[in-house]
Amino acid sequence: MRPFSIKYRLLLWLTLILVAGFLATSVASYVASRDAIEQGISEQTLPLTGDNIYSEIQKDILRPVFISSLMAHDTFVRDWILGGEKNPEQIVRYLNEVKLKYGTVSSFLVSERSHAYYYAGGTLKSVRDGEARDAWYFRLRALATADYETNVDVDMANRDSLTIFINHRVLDFKGNFIGATGVGLTLDKMSSIIDRYQWRFRRNIYFADGDGTIVLGGKTRQSERGSIRTLPGVRAIAGRILNRDVRPTHLAYSTDAASMLVNSRFIPELGWYLVVEQNVSAEVKPMQRVFALNLAVSFGVTLLVLAITLLTVNRFQRRIERIASTDALTGLLNRKALELLLRDRILASKRGGRPLAAILFDIDLFKQVNDSHGHLSGDQVIRGVADLAVGVVRDSDVVTRWGGEEYLVLLGDCNLEQAGQIAEALRRAVEAHDFALPASNVRVTISLGVAEYRHDEAESAFFSRADSALYQAKNGGRNRVQLAPR
Repeated sequence: MRPFSIKYRLLLWLTLILVAGFLATSVASYVASRDAIEQGISEQTLPLTGDNIYSEIQKDILRPVFISSLMAHDTFVRDWILGGEKNPEQIVRYLNEVKLKYGTVSSFLVSERSHAYYYAGGTLKSVRDGEARDAWYFRLRALATADYETNVDVDMANRDSLTIFINHRVLDFKGNFIGATGVGLTLDKMSSIIDRYQWRFRRNIYFADGDGTIVLGGKTRQSERGSIRTLPGVRAIAGRILNRDVRPTHLAYSTDAASMLVNSRFIPELGWYLVVEQNVSAEVKPMQRVFALNLAVSFGVTLLVLAITLLTVNRFQRRIERIASTDALTGLLNRKALELLLRDRILASKRGGRPLAAILFDIDLFKQVNDSHGHLSGDQVIRGVADLAVGVVRDSDVVTRWGGEEYLVLLGDCNLEQAGQIAEALRRAVEAHDFALPASNVRVTISLGVAEYRHDEAESAFFSRADSALYQAKNGGRNRVQLAPR
């Protein structure tokens, strides 16, 4: 952990120095330029274009209100309902023509006499009092203060697609309620309309309901949801925005990032507030782009320097870790590395209830190999046995050099019998291998002790049982496998 800590402290200090230097020069340049520009526009007033935006939005968003009103006052619709709804194909064809001509998502009619819900595809269902999805109809029927209502609901014909519905009361020629008709406009379409206006006028545009909840915005502002009463900056003027005044209200607020002008008005046709925000700091955007470019270049240089430093430090650290955890002669993990690995394997075995086994083995009469052929031949045998062990065991098993001519294999998810079979395969592989020693009559063999870990024993006891099994294999004549009792 200490090399890790030292490495990242070095990178942290290097990062701080580079960032501080680049940031100081970039900020000083930006502040000087911004102050010069702001001084030139400090006495100017940025024009608000809220009225123009409202007029543009009114044409597209309030158009369905007029369409639904025309449908509700269409004599064909009223005569068809009063005539007993005898030919449903006629009203379906009518609704389909409305949908195609005006490009709405849906067009519908609900009859008070039959409670049938007609749409451009046919008869969908019968509305029922007390059913949550049909509450809008009975609420509209009881409406006495207006001829229609606008609400965000679930389009039953479009299977759970959120749609803004314009629901209009249909009255007979004597003023009696005989049904409801209207059209739907998807929120996605309205979001696209708002996006178009935001790009055109370079303003932030969204709608809030009477409680201040943002109910609709452009697709580029989907992340800004919630209430204007909680949004930074806007919350300071939220109460003055929600004033139910159809006349434009001009307000202003500031955040840490910008100074904003606000044009808001209540739209009774929707029951929502149209809020248009103008960033008065837009005049300094060219300098902001230069500032951002300077920061990007500085950030790139910083990342490059840090990457080179990290690459160099990691290279040396990996080399140090490899030297510390790897046996130089065989390339296997050494005893110290195994001790750290063993703790993880034991914890995994206890958590998963999986068996864990170890094979402890050494080379029989290895001293004679050194004495007869020299240490170079002895090293050759040690490497050869290590290579054979790696080739015999499973990919998930770990082979380590325990010390001298001793090795230890850690076998996860392996019981005593399975470990014994692997040990026997290893014994045979070594016995049959030609180590190319000067004296061809010298045969290299190994003795192996196998133990399965018990969840109630210490690590030392686990290795002690494997070591005892190895000792018994030696005493039993060598070149054999001995299993430690469970």
